[in-house]
Amino acid sequence: MEKKKLSKDEIQNQIWEICNSLRGQMDSSDFKNYILGVIFFKYLSDQFEEYLKNEVDGEDIFKVWYDEKYGEELINEALDDKGYYIEPKHLFSTIIKEINEGNSDFINNIQHGMNDVSRYADKHKDSDDFVGLFADFDLINNKLGVTQTEKNNLISEIFLKIDDIIYDINDSDLLGDVYEYLLQQFASDAGKKGGEFYTPHEVSQLVASLTTLDNKKAKTIYDPTCGSGSLLIKASKGVDVAEKICGQEKNVTTYNLARMNMLLHGFHFRQFNIQVGDTLDNDKFNNEKFDIIVANPPFGTKWSHDNKEDDPRFKGPGKLPPKSKGEFAFIEHMIYHLADDGVMATVAPLGVLFRGSGEKVIRQYLIEKLDCLDAVIGLPSNLFFGTGIPACILVFKKSRKNKDILFIDASREFEKVKTQNKLTQENIDKILNTYKNREEIDKYSKNVSIEEIKENDFNLNLPRYIDTFEEEEEIDIDAVNKELAEIKVKIAEKEKLIEEMIKELM
Repeated sequence: MEKKKLSKDEIQNQIWEICNSLRGQMDSSDFKNYILGVIFFKYLSDQFEEYLKNEVDGEDIFKVWYDEKYGEELINEALDDKGYYIEPKHLFSTIIKEINEGNSDFINNIQHGMNDVSRYADKHKDSDDFVGLFADFDLINNKLGVTQTEKNNLISEIFLKIDDIIYDINDSDLLGDVYEYLLQQFASDAGKKGGEFYTPHEVSQLVASLTTLDNKKAKTIYDPTCGSGSLLIKASKGVDVAEKICGQEKNVTTYNLARMNMLLHGFHFRQFNIQVGDTLDNDKFNNEKFDIIVANPPFGTKWSHDNKEDDPRFKGPGKLPPKSKGEFAFIEHMIYHLADDGVMATVAPLGVLFRGSGEKVIRQYLIEKLDCLDAVIGLPSNLFFGTGIPACILVFKKSRKNKDILFIDASREFEKVKTQNKLTQENIDKILNTYKNREEIDKYSKNVSIEEIKENDFNLNLPRYIDTFEEEEEIDIDAVNKELAEIKVKIAEKEKLIEEMIKELM
């Protein structure tokens, strides 16, 4: 009897139960790499097995692969079509069969299967996105167990439990959405470190939507600090056709997560280009321009001024951002890469709105000279994993049509979920509608002229432009005095009653 395909929620719950069963054996940050790695290997393997079966048209895939002439042809076709190749003896289904038969060599075949993905892709000019994907999947790590038997038992348990998950292989977003859910759960578990690889779903949705509201025809999308890729994916889903999706990530582990995430969401390997490296020191995209740029750069990044004075990304204002605070360095980098008719939205700490010195010079340059700042949106505090720092979203357009800059103070509108604040869909929709219509709402939003901002010495602190002060209700002194008098009478009556009761007891 064919097993029933599970829904997204059922898969999410089942996998998270697997994660919980591993607690105590290793830290969340460790088993994250194993769980996500096995899910991704199963996905690649299932997709590839389906591809092989279609290619050999009912023939035995093992027999065809070992046919010297046709095997080589099949490899080349697969690399052109899929970007990777896994030998049949190393497929996920083969490994499951070996585990069930008690063949201890399954561990080696797992390693060989993951190596196949990199080894074959490395031979193909367009398959960079598959090279090194499983670098963090360490099968000899002592955290898996002291003895080889303990390691085998734990890995086989993970493989068998993941194999129990029956899903619709043709649903391009299903496993991708499950993967995003797990990333959020792991980020929540990891606390401060979680924010390094994952932006909360609601914030990603808001940032991406701000850039795609009236920009459905955009073709190219970029995130210079892409983390695990959630912002890129959401922005790509918000346009008609995303032809080129680019990102850069400094952390190698997170870079691998981003590439896995893109593939799990059904993006073809030729559709995206994720690079690894320090964006500010080693820009992998040189002079390329993008229709949409989204980002949540790390707060308080220290960066080097070496060789930056003549860097075209930072020359405009005539002053570099502070070495201890790189937020404006990322902003200038993104504006440099923004197409003339493009839209950019980035998360930043509130300090970028009002800090002085070089940052004030940069604000003035962006507002007065480039006239590219389109909106400032204040967010609630405690939205991000591991930090309660209040943040904002800055929206930029090089060819903006509005004369004023829209300020939105959404800092008081959120839902409390345990210890974390969360934007509801209603909160998000209110921000998007207000931005789209440039609507002024009392104590929430206001269109501010460049002249008024200039009068405030280019200080963008939200309270300077939006008065959120709530007047206290006027107190009726006479009514209060009357109420106090009535209370005093009641107290006297009670005291007299108590005295009488005490006398009766004596």
